Amino acid sequence: VVLDIEKFARIAHRHGVPLIVDNTFPTPINCRPFEFGADIVVHSTSKYMDGHASSVGGVIVDSGKFNWDNGKYPELTEPDESYHGLVYTKAFGNAAYIVKCRAHLMRDLGAAASPFNAYLLNMGLETLHLRVERHCSNALAVAQALEANPGVTWVNYPGLESSKYYELAQKYMPAGSCGVIGFAVKGGREAAEKFMKALKLAAIVTHVADARTSVLHPANATHRQLSDRQMEEAGIPTDLIRFSVGIEYVGDIIADIEQALVAAGI
Repeated sequence: VVLDIEKFARIAHRHGVPLIVDNTFPTPINCRPFEFGADIVVHSTSKYMDGHASSVGGVIVDSGKFNWDNGKYPELTEPDESYHGLVYTKAFGNAAYIVKCRAHLMRDLGAAASPFNAYLLNMGLETLHLRVERHCSNALAVAQALEANPGVTWVNYPGLESSKYYELAQKYMPAGSCGVIGFAVKGGREAAEKFMKALKLAAIVTHVADARTSVLHPANATHRQLSDRQMEEAGIPTDLIRFSVGIEYVGDIIADIEQALVAAGI
């Protein structure tokens, strides 16, 4: 799904609430939500920002443009007794939310990166622009190859012209549509399992969005606690294969997919 950020920003602001966008998959290289009206952007830094599945973390980025003093946010407009009656909106204006995150929530929850995790993240950020470009070009080539393969029943990737999200992707992510693809193979759930086991380059792991190509069957992993009906209602088909395209040579990735389809009898 590609969110129509401008549309949802208008709806949110009409009701006096901030629009918070998770920009983990596009990254700031491909999508800049603040330019389309978002107020807060969050990232799981464990994904593309780190890039190598070596550290765990997350970030909150506040645009500083939202008016928190609109009567809807008492924790920001009423005195905080743990800071001697400090009122965040009076002291920090539109930065009230992010200051509270740092001064109050981080203090209570301890959600601060360790020095070594911060070091690893910084190393990843230094090559982010190079890796994201490769992830996107590889993913588009893989998605096109999947779409052309008779053993594949459907492909979900917003960079494909056939995608219902293509126009939105071109608007919000003109530089590329990230490196994660959803697709299904003929034969459904059982065939998906055989296909995955036949892959040689791609690893079967729950992690996603790092330099190495990986694959996951949500129905047998992240969402296995749900019934088939519950998964369908949540928009997660039981035959869905999540394919996270890495930065390896794209010919090797496509060859691995093709040999796995043959090996699985698809």
